[in-house]
Amino acid sequence: MSSAARDFGFGPDEELLRDQARKLLGDHLPVARLRALVAADPAAAYERGERPAWDEGLWKQLVALGWTGLAVPEARGGSAVKMVGIAGLIEEVGRHALPSPLISTLCASYALRAAGDAAAPWLERIAAGASATLATTDAAGSWEPGACEVEARPEGDGCSLVGWAHFVQDAFKADLLVVSARLGDESLLCVVPRHAVGLTLQQNHIHDLTRDQATAHFAGVRVPADAIASREGVAALESAWPAMLVTLAADLCGIGEWQLQTTAEYARTRKQFERPIGFFQAVKHPLVDGMLALDRARSLLYHAACCIDAGDPEAPVAARMAKSAASDAGAFLSDRSVQLHGGIGFTWECDVHLFFKRSLHGQALLGDGVFQRRKLADALIGPIGGARP
Repeated sequence: MSSAARDFGFGPDEELLRDQARKLLGDHLPVARLRALVAADPAAAYERGERPAWDEGLWKQLVALGWTGLAVPEARGGSAVKMVGIAGLIEEVGRHALPSPLISTLCASYALRAAGDAAAPWLERIAAGASATLATTDAAGSWEPGACEVEARPEGDGCSLVGWAHFVQDAFKADLLVVSARLGDESLLCVVPRHAVGLTLQQNHIHDLTRDQATAHFAGVRVPADAIASREGVAALESAWPAMLVTLAADLCGIGEWQLQTTAEYARTRKQFERPIGFFQAVKHPLVDGMLALDRARSLLYHAACCIDAGDPEAPVAARMAKSAASDAGAFLSDRSVQLHGGIGFTWECDVHLFFKRSLHGQALLGDGVFQRRKLADALIGPIGGARP
């Protein structure tokens, strides 16, 4: 069983990868640099609707280190890092609120990896440095059969795409879109370049300043046969789902760690009534509760990652548990980090809001804690009332 693996299978290689990420991001993306990138001007984000900036130079360094190929098999030019190793690295990504298409690229890689041999050339491109994202959900956020709003119409030896895909993460940073489409009774996964003729990206206004999001409109986008990565797209997405949940849970745990440590440090230095505010129970107890929530989420995170690495059939359940706990811990720590910073906690000048907003977005992606527990209940004890919501 995967649960018997020592330290969840997190060994020296995974520790080295995590430490490399911690040093690189610590050196190149301190919080002052992050603030300058994404929060220099509140009017730019919330009045003019400009897309947040990101450090493309830093992204090139990550590509050179092979981070885009972390989830790509070695036979396709990637490094095939274990899921526990990816979780450790993504915790550091969350701890620094890294603006980049890395998480989106990993999620697209999981889907393409599950798609089979037809996806091999696209995995090789990702391993070589291409970024990617998933365009697989309808307006309600579902990618399940019947929910897809993109239709594939036969055209020559390939097809053309017509319709809409919603909630496309980091769409303006991605080189490739992995699109879910219906073709009769088939569910396709197609790979479309971001600048393809007929593809229009409509920017969504979101609160997270470290990501962008778009609605993709396909107006007869031509897809050649070799860009159809799978004709069993829903099955590929179902197979990739646990890894996606674990990746988002790791990002949430990293964000929560920054919130906890930053708030604890503030409680040690901020004084009221001639004492550090951390002296008072109304401050110290929420900090301890946050630490416990984060430790619980991290334990479930690495258990789920270990299950994926071991091919454990319980991996989908473990991944939902991890995302549920990480979302709940993120909500609690976000709330307390603002409250315990007192009068400055809700201001634009306080860096807390950057991590608060990234956490809030991550909690909702692929379903928050309540959603995950409902799905767990359906899977373990059956739908309540005999029908799914």
